[in-house]
Amino acid sequence: MSSLPQILREQLVTGPLPFAQVMELALYHPEHGYYGPGPRRIGRGGDFFTSVSVGPLFGKLLALQAVQEWQKQGEPADFTIIEQGAHDGQLAEDVLGALEGHSFCYLIVEPNPRYREAQSKRLGDRVLWVENLAALQTGPQHAFFLCNELPDAFPVHLVRWNGERWRELYVDAACQFVEGDFSSPELAAEAEKLPNDLPTGHTLEINLAMLAWMRELAQAAFRGALFIADYGLDAEEFFDDSRAGGTIRRYRQHQMDGKVLEDLGECDLTTHIHFTRLIEEASCRGLKQREYDLQGRLLGRMALPWLKSLEGKGMDAATMRQFHSLTHPAFMGRSFRCLVLDKSGE
Repeated sequence: MSSLPQILREQLVTGPLPFAQVMELALYHPEHGYYGPGPRRIGRGGDFFTSVSVGPLFGKLLALQAVQEWQKQGEPADFTIIEQGAHDGQLAEDVLGALEGHSFCYLIVEPNPRYREAQSKRLGDRVLWVENLAALQTGPQHAFFLCNELPDAFPVHLVRWNGERWRELYVDAACQFVEGDFSSPELAAEAEKLPNDLPTGHTLEINLAMLAWMRELAQAAFRGALFIADYGLDAEEFFDDSRAGGTIRRYRQHQMDGKVLEDLGECDLTTHIHFTRLIEEASCRGLKQREYDLQGRLLGRMALPWLKSLEGKGMDAATMRQFHSLTHPAFMGRSFRCLVLDKSGE
């Protein structure tokens, strides 16, 4: 059976590949990709932590947000919570467990059958599945869409400023970066939007897949809100000289470095989201920004109704630790950001 390095060597025989193709193979090859074979363990025993691995409080806050969205839309009977990037179904379980009497439909967008199997084992018949966003073009009509750490794992193109123009970075047969012309007109058009006053050698990512994803979301039939949580940057931060090597990193056993061409398929590869560009694309597609903030501040505001409902009783120690981890600037409160978009529907 071929290994991922062998598969790459076979593809590189005809010439260098855009880094986006290498990243897609490294993450999503069905047998040898990091995510392809099935859900990865998250938390202390895995390669990284997420807001979900902190505990069920994140799901509870999203459940409260979903109920508020349902009420805002006039309590429609077909109201559906839609999740994409559901991993092993833990967040869905946390949200469903916190809905307290509401029987909303819960729909997961999941193309990988191995992930659907893992989610089904956890969630049973409490959820439904569709394979892709295109399936949402016929319904539901009212929804709350959510995703946590999804677009940061989309394959990205790497580009480098040579002092005169932007050039794409390819991976050659020696598994090294080489410069070349843009691999598509779409990438060339996106590069035209980049600044041209950066130092020679400045490297960054162009996430075409993220832009295509937003276009697909805009084409879905539902009206409602989209909640997107991820680590990312605004334009000023994204282009800052301190990030002249780009934001792409590999993660393994909670260790992070920039050796993104080593141990392909065995490590997570991830990038910071260029939120300014994502919001711009959303606006072009008719979606309006409702809220955008550091995770700590936005979750803090989302938590206010729940905190008031405690009537001064306070939180138990475990919940307090979760709230602290999710919102404190020294933990996830500052490194993660949340974007809420309004979608008016077709």
